Amino acid sequence: MPFDMSNQDSPDYGNRGIPAHLDYPIEFESSRLPDHKFIINGATGDVLGHAGAGYNPPAIGDFFVSVKEHIKKPLNRLSDTEQIGNSIRPEHLEGATCKFTSCYNNAWAMMDINFPNWKIIIETDKHQTEVTCRMCALTSVNASRSKTVIMGGKDTFCTNGLITENARIVKQKNTRGSSMSTFVRELASVEAEFMNTADVLQQWARTPIVHVDVKAMLDKIIGSEQMSKKMYSLYSEESAVRGANVFALYSAFTNYASYQDERNGFKLRNTGKDTIAKNMWDRESKDVMKWINTPTFKELVA
Repeated sequence: MPFDMSNQDSPDYGNRGIPAHLDYPIEFESSRLPDHKFIINGATGDVLGHAGAGYNPPAIGDFFVSVKEHIKKPLNRLSDTEQIGNSIRPEHLEGATCKFTSCYNNAWAMMDINFPNWKIIIETDKHQTEVTCRMCALTSVNASRSKTVIMGGKDTFCTNGLITENARIVKQKNTRGSSMSTFVRELASVEAEFMNTADVLQQWARTPIVHVDVKAMLDKIIGSEQMSKKMYSLYSEESAVRGANVFALYSAFTNYASYQDERNGFKLRNTGKDTIAKNMWDRESKDVMKWINTPTFKELVA
């Protein structure tokens, strides 16, 4: 079935297509601190967090199901306003896959959806690659993350995640009065953003930097000589395949954000804490976004 994101071979998935360890009810207990409460995993009894009395997160499973149901909603069931921004067609849903990651004892979670049949071609003077549409939905029940959905892409040549500086983000705090229905309605404007991402990536692929001192530029962008040296090595590998252009440089950045082992020289330090999923997302959503928003990088694509 199209977009049936459950993994029938995995006993961990429930009938809603959400991993069982993330599809749990939330309970609250009074705190000794006035106007505060504990957030409890209703399935295990684990204390997941401590927040103000007005903190009102949806259960993680409910949030992911709401996002999935919106994506699968037939166009004839959308309002006129929603249809204007909704670019997802039934053929886009064929073969869609989903990866779940979590941390903080499953109090923080991300649903990373890839649409392999919704794709565009990015061409440089030496290479071409398919970029497929990607949607990331994130939430938490411990106040570490607001409800968030962001649209991007995935490079099928190297499986790097791609989020550009003009990415459309829908975000809503989990406070009293927040509404899942209101949040989901805003998603219609996100889906059309994939084509905007494609336009940006193609522009970068056509922007040469053959006469740029890339190592010196990386020193300015990253601000760490050790990191910029490693990044220059990644860029050299990327440009050998894709050519000396901004897209190759961006691909080096996204390589850094896509792997946590030794393969790219940026092994994620093991702190012994349950933070790996969030730390990898921070590489993608904070580090890379910070670099491509520096004046130095913007001068390359102006």
